[in-house]
Amino acid sequence: MNASLGRRTAAEAIGTGLLVAPVVGSGIQATELSRDVGVQLLANSLATVFGLGVLILLLGPVSGAHFNPAVTLVAWFADRRTPDGLTVRDVAAYVSAQTAGAIGGAVLADAMFDRPLVEFSTHDRSAGHLWLGEVVATAGLILLILGLDRIGRAALAPAAVASYIGAAYWFTSSTSVANPAVTVGRAFTDTFAGIAPASVPPFVVAQLLGAALGLGVVAVVYSPKAAPARREIGVPRGEPEPASS
Repeated sequence: MNASLGRRTAAEAIGTGLLVAPVVGSGIQATELSRDVGVQLLANSLATVFGLGVLILLLGPVSGAHFNPAVTLVAWFADRRTPDGLTVRDVAAYVSAQTAGAIGGAVLADAMFDRPLVEFSTHDRSAGHLWLGEVVATAGLILLILGLDRIGRAALAPAAVASYIGAAYWFTSSTSVANPAVTVGRAFTDTFAGIAPASVPPFVVAQLLGAALGLGVVAVVYSPKAAPARREIGVPRGEPEPASS
């Protein structure tokens, strides 16, 4: 990534905000249009999938389109020995921007539907099976993102990540938040997608555990990532290198 830290941080804040706004806004819209919880969840998941795919495609070339502190931390850890990896300063800036953006996205969604701008959620999500769902959802997300990179298929991330999140909405008990910043942002809205503030810390812990688990699975399944300076003979500069086996 050649963009300055300021541009990358702005992309992370805007992208995370524009991710949370559809999550919260579609939840509000769905509850106003239908009493069926299944229909509400379907509408919420579809809006999230489409929004996430577009945002990754649009902002990925600027910041990597993490929109997620767990992804940022894992990206830093995985590439910490490479010259073009994230620095600790980058990580601090990204995580701060993502969290602020998520809160802003929730406030924006409430404003669009003429609701109180800040109304802390009363939707309690404190249960062991929900935390397990977050571990599974986040581990799968990290496995997908790093796995695509290891096999040289990172260009598929917009469609693949959005598809995974859409599926995980339905196969995990927690409806796959899998994102500490989004978890915090959803505490600021007492709507369909809200998460009670007291439920936020265990959700975040579960997500970080899932990120560590996903990183461990990647280490077991895939060969170490090739150093970026290495270039195979016959691969012209500017074209993709062959994926390491």
